[in-house]
Amino acid sequence: MSEDNTGSTRVSRRKFLVTSSVVGAAGLAGCGGSSGGSDSGGDSSGDSGGDSGMDTGLLNAEGSSTVYPISNTGSAYWNSNAPPSDGEYWGSNDEGTVPGWDQISSEGGDDMLLADFFAQQFGYEPTEQRSSPPFPTTVGLSHSGTGCEAVVDGLVDIGNSSGPITAELDWSDEKAGNTVVDHVVGRDGQPVVVSSDVSDAGVTQLTGEQIRSIYQGEVSNWSELDGVDYDQEIFVIGRAEGSGTDTSFRLNMLGSADASMTVDNRYGQNQQVAQSVQQNEGAIAYMALAFTGEQVIPIGIDFDGTLYEPDRDAENTIFDSEYPLNRDLHMYTLIEDSNPDGGGTSVKEAAFLNMFLYNFGQTIFVEGNNYIPLPTSDLEAEQEKLAALMP
Repeated sequence: MSEDNTGSTRVSRRKFLVTSSVVGAAGLAGCGGSSGGSDSGGDSSGDSGGDSGMDTGLLNAEGSSTVYPISNTGSAYWNSNAPPSDGEYWGSNDEGTVPGWDQISSEGGDDMLLADFFAQQFGYEPTEQRSSPPFPTTVGLSHSGTGCEAVVDGLVDIGNSSGPITAELDWSDEKAGNTVVDHVVGRDGQPVVVSSDVSDAGVTQLTGEQIRSIYQGEVSNWSELDGVDYDQEIFVIGRAEGSGTDTSFRLNMLGSADASMTVDNRYGQNQQVAQSVQQNEGAIAYMALAFTGEQVIPIGIDFDGTLYEPDRDAENTIFDSEYPLNRDLHMYTLIEDSNPDGGGTSVKEAAFLNMFLYNFGQTIFVEGNNYIPLPTSDLEAEQEKLAALMP
């Protein structure tokens, strides 16, 4: 293995890999709306929304492939602007009711379309028209570092990141606090995964020290690890430098965001990591929880005598906030003079972000993508960041 060797699928931090359609996730076909808006970057405020004076131009987000399922699913729901009679994506009917509808109903959402409900809380006029939200949204897919750079450079409204911007851009806490607002929408119990042959050989858990020894090039065969009877070269997989998944793993597992690593291949997206794990014997990787599966198997990790298991019902699980690889999932907005009171969030950004902080959003967009909802105290703190923007 060579240190930080890059696979053929590695991408530049600044290159946009994929831009989603405004409709959103493929699994939500039929519930997404058309994009409308413009093809400009983050400065979409040119569309003033007619007589209302509200910014109804395109809201765009971009960045982390880990945050992408949350953000993109939310975008698809927003653009659909489903009616309350839908019962599956929004509202309630005889066949079903969306999670958190009691709260929404109590706040006057009974007769409001989805995006209309959240946007009107921040002064937007409801469109009362399906697939025509008060403003359209789109989500691009790249890396956390790219998303952080894009929001700071004014190319997008929201920069998605699975690592803190201080680590992604090598900033001080003071600089971050003076430049952006950090909106945390959920958490990821970042797992370490192995290929099915490794799991079949009995490797269902490792210690933190064993994982460190693999990623720092001290061990190259599974049989070299205590308690492992499997003579197979270890195929070590990493995420691309500049991804929040890589930054968080180095920071939380290796002790520093720029710690050296020895890997066989790096990949730009979690989806590519999952594919590589399935295709290579003896594989080990770190990734986002949403991309694990039957052939990409998360293992338990023993940190200092406490075993954290990939099972929600275990005594200690990777879904716990105490799990050492647990990380926040961020949506950053830029502090600009044009925002209300020169703050770090526009009313358009606030309207969209607030949707993720309801039980509705936490259940469908966060937990529905196999991530961890925020506890009540954290939700209230995030909601407080937006409250002053409500009329």
